[in-house]
Amino acid sequence: MKKLMAVATCLALSGLFAPLAQAKTVLTVYTALEADQVKDYKDAFEKANPDIEIRWVRESTGVITAKLLSEKNNPQADVVWGLAATSLMILDQQGMLQAYAPKGVEKLSPQFVDKAKPPKWTGMDVWAATICFNTVEAAKKNLPKPESWADLAKPVYKGQIVMPHPASSGTGYLDVSAWLQMMGEKKGWEYMDKLHVNMAQYVHSGSKPCKMAAAGEYPIGISFEYRGAQLKEKGAPIDLIYPKEGLGWDLEATAIIKGTKNLAAARKLADFSVSLPAMKLYEQNYAVLAMPGVAKQNPFIPVDYSQRLSKNNFGWAAQNRDAILKEWSSRYESKAAPKE
Repeated sequence: MKKLMAVATCLALSGLFAPLAQAKTVLTVYTALEADQVKDYKDAFEKANPDIEIRWVRESTGVITAKLLSEKNNPQADVVWGLAATSLMILDQQGMLQAYAPKGVEKLSPQFVDKAKPPKWTGMDVWAATICFNTVEAAKKNLPKPESWADLAKPVYKGQIVMPHPASSGTGYLDVSAWLQMMGEKKGWEYMDKLHVNMAQYVHSGSKPCKMAAAGEYPIGISFEYRGAQLKEKGAPIDLIYPKEGLGWDLEATAIIKGTKNLAAARKLADFSVSLPAMKLYEQNYAVLAMPGVAKQNPFIPVDYSQRLSKNNFGWAAQNRDAILKEWSSRYESKAAPKE
């Protein structure tokens, strides 16, 4: 009888403490990754770290950046995984990032890692501007195929172009930042004045302009290469154009938010974000990765893609973001799409 009672007691205690043994750390992760990427990233991380569960908060770059800044005095995020480096630099300027050198960070290209020691953020992959050109719709309207940014300002394209709103979308901001850096501020704004005449709408997503072009809603969408290559591979009647003046670009990156109550788990995510398994996930979407030697050639992206990236002063882009967006809005907000 005593033996049976002892067994019963052990079973009861094991049942009592089982939930404690199985409890997972829930990590709140803010991201601007594309919606069709987050599941694979979450699954891979949680498989490698079964004691941690990711709770995503996903929005476009501008929205996530604004949300993080608004929460500066009461942080809700533990980690940012997949946000523009320029946005992370703004957070760093506000003292919001926790310095940490992830395990294996030395395997990344130095130009894709924050220069602070230890770094405040680490790079993942590059995404860059691309024009999605619907050949079928363009033929119906007798529109020539553009080869450059300058071409898009020609009167023949009036009302035929959509692009991302730079305050909402990191892709939109990298376009505006690149034009100002490549052309100089005076000529850059003059160019955008002309482009605005041809613009049908500024939408609140970096991928949406290419989706709209692929669907034939507009013949031209200024977007980024990953989404364009994906849609073309699926049979969309689009050509991908890489303007000859150079491609605006930004770097997706990871950072730990200062003050997280889950620092150990946050560090594990940072470690995973720079690992080879993570890079292989990024490689499915992007042509330039922070870890050299992993990326494979995409048939719809030029072999010399990395050489086509424009010179990008990330510090300048981050420091001047508010002023640039204020000026942009004062000039062009009239054609912004309603926010959903």
